[in-house]
Amino acid sequence: MKIIFFGTPDPAAQLLEALIEAKHEIALVVTQPDRPQGRGQKIEPPPVKTVALRHGLPVQQPDKLKGDQVFKALISSLSAEIAVVAAYGKLIPGELLSLPRFGFINVHASLLPKYRGAAPVQWALLNGETETGITIFRLVEQLDAGPIISQEKIPIAPTDNTETLLSKLFERSKDLLIKTLSSIASGQASFQPQDEAAVTYAPVLSKESGEIDWKKSAAEINNRVRALYPWPAAHTFYRGQRLQLLAAEPYAVDLALGDRLPGRILQLLKGEGFLVATGSGDLLVRTVKPAGGKAMKAADFALGHDVKTADILPN
Repeated sequence: MKIIFFGTPDPAAQLLEALIEAKHEIALVVTQPDRPQGRGQKIEPPPVKTVALRHGLPVQQPDKLKGDQVFKALISSLSAEIAVVAAYGKLIPGELLSLPRFGFINVHASLLPKYRGAAPVQWALLNGETETGITIFRLVEQLDAGPIISQEKIPIAPTDNTETLLSKLFERSKDLLIKTLSSIASGQASFQPQDEAAVTYAPVLSKESGEIDWKKSAAEINNRVRALYPWPAAHTFYRGQRLQLLAAEPYAVDLALGDRLPGRILQLLKGEGFLVATGSGDLLVRTVKPAGGKAMKAADFALGHDVKTADILPN
């Protein structure tokens, strides 16, 4: 099929590679503008642009889509059969949706109608889900509300975080997208309306959403650590300095470890990390990142910062 592809981060770049390998004709790649990246804030292209240029594909990076008549005319002039959207990062305005012959389809990292919105993987982890999946649906003007064309479920492992789960989902979505495009081209695709009564939302998360409340249970805190990795990262404070928690796990302890005041460091486990009391159960912190520093084993942080049992992490 002749495709216009909209996407920005690495998972979307992998999908673009899959479409190219499947011999689809990519008429245009649309991605976000180049932006500052990393600690040095060097201007870098998004991964989708890097893949597109490597394959000699034309690229557009509009600051906005709505009301841009030049961009609309370009899309119309391409006479594409379909547009594929995957983690593009902007809403597609209604004025564009009918331009390709088969419209726009979106690859969404949830089992719609659950978790409509910008952060479906993060919210699935925050809520302790044990299963999620990929949905491919036709775009309409309402957010993530179009009819479903195909879906595939995958289990969520207890050790998954947003980074690993996204990787699994988009790896699985490659074959699903190719099959879905084939069914659309052949006229065999079905378009099932979403159950509006079952809709939930996954709004974008802020940096502040990473702050840990030690009065929550160990399971809830661990879900926050998993959901917010790698950004914005769950965090607490140690001796007044922000401390990011990058990996942790609920930990069952039979020993009497004294006052389990939420946030109290109960025990230093050699080579493993440090144990923190929560509102229900204890949490073993395994990997941390101190302010201005690099990620490190929590056990090494404890040694280097003279962490003591009975120290309190604030709520």
